Amino acid sequence: MKRNKSFPQNIVLIAITAVFLLSTNFSCKNAGKKVAEVEEATTEIETTPDFQISLAQWSLHKTFFGVESMDWAAFGKTLMESPDDLLKGPDPMDFPAMAAEYGVNSIELVNTFYYSKADDMEYWTAFKKNCDAAGVKVGLIMCDALGNLGDADPEARKAAVENHHKWVDVAQFLGAHSIRVNAAGNGTAEEVAENAVDGLSSLGAYGASKGINIIVENHGGYSSDGTWLSGVMAKVDMDNVGTLPDFGNFCIARSPDGCAKEYDRYKGIAELMPYAKGVSAKSHAFDAAGNEVDSDFLRIMKIVKESGFKGYVGIEYEGTELSEDEGIKATKALLEKVFKEL
Repeated sequence: MKRNKSFPQNIVLIAITAVFLLSTNFSCKNAGKKVAEVEEATTEIETTPDFQISLAQWSLHKTFFGVESMDWAAFGKTLMESPDDLLKGPDPMDFPAMAAEYGVNSIELVNTFYYSKADDMEYWTAFKKNCDAAGVKVGLIMCDALGNLGDADPEARKAAVENHHKWVDVAQFLGAHSIRVNAAGNGTAEEVAENAVDGLSSLGAYGASKGINIIVENHGGYSSDGTWLSGVMAKVDMDNVGTLPDFGNFCIARSPDGCAKEYDRYKGIAELMPYAKGVSAKSHAFDAAGNEVDSDFLRIMKIVKESGFKGYVGIEYEGTELSEDEGIKATKALLEKVFKEL
């Protein structure tokens, strides 16, 4: 048989072709896998909701206090002298499990339900275990009755700042991101603003050392003026000091007949959102279609979305027409409906 002199070259050519085909096939498979991974990641990003729902404990304040109406004049005195006597309903230790029944995974605590427990780490260890068992986390702690951060007296203002420290510590232990505070004080709008900037800056520094945000709610008085509060935020100018815009707390001055001076809530929300680290969906009453009668939730949430905020929107029901249980469910249903319409 005559030898084919090109045989070695043919073998090499065949081998190179085979390697090329195998590598091309492998690359195509890898490319397909990478494309699939990218598509899956993109789908996950696109389907991850910008907003989730949390539950503010104040929505159940009548339940925990065990009363339909509170004598608020006596409330403060009792809170200072024997705070646990105010709790005539369920044990606040059970709040994580109660909240989980509404299908939320984040809760907002109110310090007045735990006023005697601030330094009790054994209590908070047990509370954290209850959170884990219920599958919920603490998002923030709403802090009241700790003194005015905008107090005109420097010593009183310093004391107020220090009174908040223990709640910053509790928030850190529980894994919360923030404590909600009040920017209150006596004097002119300019005077209180100056003092509030000082108090918030001092507390903000302590919060930063613990990885906790200090957030101010529009909560009556000057703080319910969106221009005033956003101005305070601009002057504080700290990454961990911000706001908790509340849909309904825009009454600047009250009279025996109700709110005597109210700030435009939509303007106020827009002014506070650039500093927001949380949002509070205040509700009181609903119409037949399930819409809140005083606040246009869709309009507000469009403002929230346009600000770039992403995160938890807290249910805070304070109405009287529905029970607390019904009010929480109605607010949750409305938020879920609005989220779909955004």
